[in-house]
Amino acid sequence: MSTYTETKPKVTTRRLREMKERGEKIACLTAYDYTTATLVDGAGIDLILVGDSASNVMAGNLTTLPITLDEMITYAKGVTKGVKRALVVVDLPFGTYQGNSKEALASAVRVMKEANAEAVKLEGGSEIRESIERILTAGIPVMGHLGLTPQSINKFGTYNVRAKEEAEAKKLIDDAMLLDDLGCFAIVLEKVPAALAAEVASKVSCPVIGIGAGNGVDGQILVFQDMMGMNNGFSPKFLRRYADLAGVITEGLGKYVADVKSCDFPNAQEQY
Repeated sequence: MSTYTETKPKVTTRRLREMKERGEKIACLTAYDYTTATLVDGAGIDLILVGDSASNVMAGNLTTLPITLDEMITYAKGVTKGVKRALVVVDLPFGTYQGNSKEALASAVRVMKEANAEAVKLEGGSEIRESIERILTAGIPVMGHLGLTPQSINKFGTYNVRAKEEAEAKKLIDDAMLLDDLGCFAIVLEKVPAALAAEVASKVSCPVIGIGAGNGVDGQILVFQDMMGMNNGFSPKFLRRYADLAGVITEGLGKYVADVKSCDFPNAQEQY
């Protein structure tokens, strides 16, 4: 049963900032399809990210790099159709915004027009300043992403915690303040020390959403399949599992196979 009511108004970028100002934590999750999006939205999630993590959990790729803009738009179309309240943000995939601000704007416009999304997310700081500025001038809200940026995995060579050293920590703070000054409505911090993440959250006016960034930030985000126990091969320190859907689904499938083999399904009441 959906928990959505008229007393829970539509989440907007402004409402997220108001939540930060009054100290209300922001609950975020990923979704990649209509059915999941309706459940996530109905549960009261504030922000739904159609993440390029779909490359991993939906398409089976080892990294986020192979997913295309067309694929992201297809996933996002299903999500936006299932959402009433949450703010829907869509990742711009690798190669659609780095180094070419005109292409970045064209990519963002496609996401907004074709998928009916409400904002886009980009990975990086000062390196992509021009792309962020051009997208913002078109009136498209931008969410930043710093720390571990999976689209740069071949540069990092590891998924380990980022910004543990002083120089990288300083750059992260500088980049976060830049994104805030440019007008990003929120920033994701992924796999950075909790103390650093809390410092960033205190220095910027926009909400800071953490994933593996401690509890001193303004909100949290996880991948739906991970936190619901559908992807038990992935167990980072920051992940808390809230269900064992892999077990539930496996049990249900086993019962179905057994019922078909034994001719128990369909029974007399399940036939026309």
